[in-house]
Amino acid sequence: MARVAALYRYPVKGFAPEPCDALAVLAEGRIAGDRVLGFRFANSAVAGDGWSTKHEFVALVNTPGVARLEFRYDPETRRLRVATGRSVLADETLGAEGRTRIAEAVQRFVLELGENPLSSFPARLPLRLVGDGSTPRYQDSEAGQVTLHGRASLAAVAAQAGDPALSEVRFRSNIAVDGLRPWEEQAWIGRRLRIGDVSFRVVRPKTRCLATHANPQTGERDLPVLQVLRSIYPADAPTFAVAMTTEGPGGTIRVGDEVLLHED
Repeated sequence: MARVAALYRYPVKGFAPEPCDALAVLAEGRIAGDRVLGFRFANSAVAGDGWSTKHEFVALVNTPGVARLEFRYDPETRRLRVATGRSVLADETLGAEGRTRIAEAVQRFVLELGENPLSSFPARLPLRLVGDGSTPRYQDSEAGQVTLHGRASLAAVAAQAGDPALSEVRFRSNIAVDGLRPWEEQAWIGRRLRIGDVSFRVVRPKTRCLATHANPQTGERDLPVLQVLRSIYPADAPTFAVAMTTEGPGGTIRVGDEVLLHED
């Protein structure tokens, strides 16, 4: 029997996850509180809070060291706290001045890293903190989509990589599931399933990027995960997890919920 083992949302695009006991899934295929903010380059052609690709943001894909930053966001007070270890870099509400101070603090941190997308590209400065703090907007796909992987697939990757403690956080899924065979979720493309109150349709496999090379604790690129994925699972691109849309009005999913495939 397949069940939800863990749930995650990512308040700030490309940064650390927030483990959750439950997630509110919205009708349009997004998760409340997920990717509601992002640190975008100043020279982005996208105005305001509009969606853009991850390559226009500071994110793990281009700045692995930001894995060391810890974010705590309270959507009710619209307050964002940024820390690293015991050092608080910023703790502000999302007014104009607060956004500026938060962006400046993150920018200073990023510029001190050996690998970053800012030092050699001054046109990308200053960073802009975009997003209204409530609308899930900055998923990899403009259409949104919820992501899911099986922990048996994670174990297969960990064994191939020679790292039994490989963290699922590298893959930035929203839902981790126990009780599947390795890669079983990849056979669900095109099928419908139900978790808690929510019906999903599995629409595509998830192609992975260099963000997976970053150790979630140290911020170092310590494992060639893309090469490992290519060696263990046959696909046109490095693949791990699946992307899903919602069908119907959405609802709540919880750790421990059964994952039920529909008989189409």
